[in-house]
Amino acid sequence: MTEPLLRTCTRTQGNNEALKTGEVSPTGFGFDFEEVPVLVHGFRRMVRELAFDISEMALTTYLVAKAHGARFTAVPAFLVRGFHHGAILRAADRPLTPGELEGGRVGVNRGYTVTTGVWARAVLRDEYGVDLSKVTWVLSGDEHVAEYRPPGNVEPLGTGRTLEEALRQGQLDAVIGVPPQQGLVPLIDDPAEAGFTALRERGLYPINHLVVVKDELLAARPDLGAQVFDAFARSKRLYTERLLAGEIEAPTAVDTMHRRVAELTGADPLPYGLEPNRHVLEELLRHAVDQRILERAVPLDELFAPGTRDLVG
Repeated sequence: MTEPLLRTCTRTQGNNEALKTGEVSPTGFGFDFEEVPVLVHGFRRMVRELAFDISEMALTTYLVAKAHGARFTAVPAFLVRGFHHGAILRAADRPLTPGELEGGRVGVNRGYTVTTGVWARAVLRDEYGVDLSKVTWVLSGDEHVAEYRPPGNVEPLGTGRTLEEALRQGQLDAVIGVPPQQGLVPLIDDPAEAGFTALRERGLYPINHLVVVKDELLAARPDLGAQVFDAFARSKRLYTERLLAGEIEAPTAVDTMHRRVAELTGADPLPYGLEPNRHVLEELLRHAVDQRILERAVPLDELFAPGTRDLVG
């Protein structure tokens, strides 16, 4: 019998590259990859149209979508991780401390529930004591999950200008999630080292993206969740083996970060599986509730497909 091809959206990156080249093949099905130039457009299509059978998905987008009845469920393959101290930018000619954001206005690229924004606000709260309820969060776009309603201290930027323009004109005090550019500098000094310090001292290693699968396919094929996890995990292991052996040609900034994480922790720089990531997942859930993105924290096991909850890769 011919194995089914499942329409899949995921970005080509080190830990997924072997899936795209065919060096690693799944068991029980095949990937039919659709290349989506702007990955967040793929997230939106999955949330609003169920456009794919398997899709990479921003973690907080998944939590919000699931809370509003989305018909897909995650497997614990965590494709993207990183530190977010450098995601908060200010105008270079306007010195500002994190505490001075209280009473001010901070722009957020796209929606309030964007995962980078959640983790960046968590840094402001946990490391600098910022009362997030005393900041007005100004959005440049709408939410992937159309049913979501943000808290009262969130408002749209409006048309006709960008977050960067509003920041340069003094209408915003800082922005989160916009590309680094001339005239804008990180709010937090030496943000890369601040991220690694948080990893060393607090075990903070934020997750940004995971993988989701349509519920109707999981119901029809009880082994599918584990098969999807296995394919992504084998591809990731191949990448990390090559990375740690120094076999990656022209390593990217992400590759360099993964190597530094491995050096600091002595462990897999991209751990897959629920148990190795329980602490950071529970921390994100806590922040999502505190930031009024979720009404309540959901038991983690409910968020992952049966057959995948005990897997480690």
